[in-house]
Order: sequence, then C-alpha cells, then structure tokens
Amino acid sequence: MSFSPGVNDPSGASVIQEQRDRWARKRSRVARELVLTEQRYCQQLELVNTYFVEILKAKETLRPSVVESVFSSIKAIHSVNQSLLVHVENGYLGRGFEQFCPQLPHYNVYVDNMYDARKVLAAQLKKNRGFRRYKALQEARPEFRDCKLEDLLNLPAQRIHQYKHYLQDLTETTSPEDPEFQQLSGAARAVSEVSCRIQDNARSHQNHLQLLRVQRLLKGRRTKVLAPGRWFIREGWLRRVPTKGVEATPRMFFLFSDMLVQAKRCGPPHGGKFSGQHAYPLQDCTVDKVFGHTRSQGGLLSEAAVQEHDGPPTGRAVQAAAKARPRPPAERRTPPRHRRPPREEEEQGEHPTDRQAGRQAGRQTDRQTDRQTITKSHNHTVKHTHTHRHTHTRTHARANKQVTHRDTHTLRLSKPA
Repeated sequence: MSFSPGVNDPSGASVIQEQRDRWARKRSRVARELVLTEQRYCQQLELVNTYFVEILKAKETLRPSVVESVFSSIKAIHSVNQSLLVHVENGYLGRGFEQFCPQLPHYNVYVDNMYDARKVLAAQLKKNRGFRRYKALQEARPEFRDCKLEDLLNLPAQRIHQYKHYLQDLTETTSPEDPEFQQLSGAARAVSEVSCRIQDNARSHQNHLQLLRVQRLLKGRRTKVLAPGRWFIREGWLRRVPTKGVEATPRMFFLFSDMLVQAKRCGPPHGGKFSGQHAYPLQDCTVDKVFGHTRSQGGLLSEAAVQEHDGPPTGRAVQAAAKARPRPPAERRTPPRHRRPPREEEEQGEHPTDRQAGRQAGRQTDRQTDRQTITKSHNHTVKHTHTHRHTHTRTHARANKQVTHRDTHTLRLSKPA
C-alpha cells in the first residue's frame, strides 16, 4: 500500500507542480543575481587593467617585474570573465561555466601569488613616492566609487567563493533531466577545488603570521620557531610545580605541531618579550595526569621529554658523564696559586742545584695542600669545572666513535589560579 500521491491524484499533482514552480523561481532569481554581480565584477576588473596595469606599464612608474608581481594574472582573468559574462547574459549558464572551468588555472596562479603581491605592493607604497601619488589620484576617480586598489585586488578570490554558492543553488534547482545539470554540477566541483585552495592558502598565511609573532616574542635566537611544516596550535600560562618545595613558578608555554616551548618573561627593559628556556620535541614527550581534571583549575600534569644526542655529549649529558667518570686525583689540575715568597735559603745564596730541588719539593707540598683544601671545602664550582674539561678531553679523543646519550626532563604543570 502506497501513501505517495498518485499521478491521477489532483492534490498530489498540485504539490509537485508547486515544488517545481518554487525551484524555477529560485533558479531565475539566482541567475539574475549572477548576471548583475558578474557585470559589476567585470567592470571592476576593467578599472584595474585600464588605470593601473596598462598605464603603469606605459609610464614605467614601476618596473615590469614589479607590475607582474603585484597584478599577476588579473589581465587573463578579466578576459576569461568577459567571455563568461556574454554567455550568462544570454541565458546559457551551463555552456558558459563549462567553457569557464578550463580557464581556472589563471585563478590558481593568482590566489597562490596573492599574499606575496600584498607584500610587494606595501613595499612600493612605502618607498616609491611617485607610485603612491599615482595610486591616490586614480582611486579618487568617480568610477572607483571610493574603492581602494587593495580591495580590488582581493576580488578574484572573493568571486570564486561566490561562484561556489551560485553553482550549488543552480544545481539544486535544475532537474537532472535538464542538459545543463551535468554542466553545472561539473562546474560546481571544479570551482569548489579552487575555493578549497584559497582557504588552505589563507590558513597557511595565518599560521606563518603566528609563527612570526612568536619568534619576535622570544628574545635571542636560541629557539627557532619558523620552520617548514610547523603549525601553531595555542599558547598560555602554566605553573611549573617543582619536585621539591611548595612554590610553583609561572611559565609561558607555546604549543606547536611538533614541539613545546617553555619560556619566562624578560625583565623591565624587555618586558613584552620572553626568553626561550627549553624546547621539547613532541615525538619524544609523554603527558600523564597526576590528579584532577585537565579542564579544571586544579589539574596537574606531568610531562616527560626524552632527548637523544648523537655524537659528543653536551649540556646535561656532559654533566651526567662527568659525574659517572670522575677524574683520578693524580691528574686533577689545581687552581692558580699566588706567587710564593722567596725562602730564606734562596736569599742566602744557596747552590742552584739545591735551590731547584727545594723548589720542586715546595711545589709538591703546596699541590697536596691545595688538593686537600679543595676536597674539604666542597667547592662544587671548581670540581665541576675541572670535571667538565676532563670530559671534553675524553670526548675529543673518541671523536670518531658514534655515541648516543639519552637525557630525560620531567615537568609538572598546573593551570594558574
């Protein structure tokens, strides 16, 4: 038993006819709006080509390479859209977009160069006084309707997004039996690809700006933020909880797609900047929840990073190796001593051979005394310095041997109150 309206049912036939009429009215409205906006779009492209591209090339206000960098393929785009306008004005929407889609590579070239063109244009406006005056005079023309050149150069990317919505509406309101249905649906897919390309370029550009901002916030060149393939995720303050003690220190953390950067705020001369302390590769990091919820104010996380160093040990690896291999006491160097006062035997004119033997005995006695003084005073700075030198000596002696050192850092983090 079927509940669908039959063909012979007057009420069912009227419902279907009403739906078709609504589709026809919407399609007519979309087509009319497409024609009007296409006319205005072609007029604006003509303004750019006539008053900027052609005249700048003729007057040589800008070098030809600069003109090409700023305006790219906008002249070819204008020619392509003039042909499309002729078809849509005559009602041949499917045929017009079918011939328009093979010319979309001109739009690809333009949108890929769009952000570089903005940089070149801004640089020329800053240093080229003649071009700056010429641009202001052209924009004052009544044909521009208070539009700036920067706004006109963004029109091709904006128009692609408009084409995407127009073609979707036209495809939805066109019957599958209509010959234009396949033409419009194919054009909708091709234009959607260019629209996704524009969105990807915009995201990449915004990510580059974020990386550049963070790089400028970090003082010095210790941490390199700008790197191909790196994406900025988020930033924020966390409290680093020490393993011993009760006071947690606030630290700024920058999270990227491949690393986590820990930094602290600089002093008054550089109050708006941070000094990058550590950079932890995410591929070597593990995060464990100690207690609480990560979305609340009381969560506590433990982050451990394992770093591998190939070759000679550096940093903490040097200190660990130095503690594991203490230097023999007989080879340790003593700190610089003050010059000893002359002995009474030397002042009385003792024999040179006896005097030399006495000096050697005195040096040996002083060396033993200094070594005992260092051991008893627990001077860690002196011990660490000499051990560090010894470790580097051992490392350079085995420079041809590949050594891998693993260093583990653990952070305990909590959200600030």
